[in-house]
Formats: sequence, structure tokens, C-alpha cells
Amino acid sequence: MVSLAERPGTGYEIGQQFTRSIGHFWSATHQQIYRTLKKLHTEGLVTFESVPQDGRPDKKVYQLSDSGRKALREWVESPVEPYHLRDELSVKLRAAEHGDPRVIIEEMRRHREIHTARLRLYQEFEKDDYPDPSVLTGRRLNQYLVLRGGIAVQTAFLDWCDEVIDALQARLPHN
Repeated sequence: MVSLAERPGTGYEIGQQFTRSIGHFWSATHQQIYRTLKKLHTEGLVTFESVPQDGRPDKKVYQLSDSGRKALREWVESPVEPYHLRDELSVKLRAAEHGDPRVIIEEMRRHREIHTARLRLYQEFEKDDYPDPSVLTGRRLNQYLVLRGGIAVQTAFLDWCDEVIDALQARLPHN
């Protein structure tokens, strides 16, 4: 519904938006998107317009209904439970004394590389899409603030990776 609040679209277009932006913090497969659109339509929260296509079935362009906008507003204003970290890497690190510390260090380095790439991507989004955050309002400001949260999370994770790697390396036996 958030995607449709930003702009009407087909299931495919919503999927593309997930690939480009929303999917960095909330994932959904194309199947989930289409199932959800069908359910939202059944509940009267979205409507669609059938658009004819040459040689293919009509495409459905969805948009929020008045009931959908009301439901979205109620959802946005409702309390959310705090984020609960469920991270397999942290559990493995807790049990690291049962494994080879060099393997654990390499796994931390691998995660560090992945999160470094993600941080760079987010920073590129910030540079390209929000060159002057001081003028942002409305939806653009909200999107920017979510992006800043992603940057903060990635930065903190990289700091933690460095701390773990340094601590484990300092305790390796010197041969």
C-alpha cells in the first residue's frame, strides 16, 4: 500500500520499486506482491484499471481506494514493536570458541565486504537523489530519512565488524 500511495502501478512496477528501493529494508517476491494486490482488491483497499496490450493479456494498474488510504493512515499512525535482532552471525560469534578463529575472522571479513558494498550503494543514492536534504519535504524527506537510517545501520555494522576482527586477531596465537 505504501508503494501505491506513492504512485499507481502494475504488479510488475511495484516489484521493480521493491528491487530499487523498498526492498533494501522490506523484501517481497513478485508472487507475494501479486497475492497481496489480489487480497487488497478483494478487501476493497485498492482498485485497478485494465489497460489493453497488443498480443498480451490486459495489464492491471492498481491504485489505493479511499478505504485503502484510510487503512494506510491508520496503519502509519499505529504503534510498531521495536526491532528485534535475529542474526545468525551473532549467534555463531557467541559460540566462536568452538570453531577455528581464523574461519570466523574470514566470515566477518566477508560480511564486512557485503555491508561495505551496501553502504556505498546507499551513499550513492544519497548523493544522486538527495543532493540538498535541507530543501526536502513530504514524501522525499521521508524517503531520505529512511535512507539515512540504512546508512547509519550499515556504518554501525561495519564498525562492529572491525571491532570483532581486531579483537579476534589480537587473540590469535603468534607462530
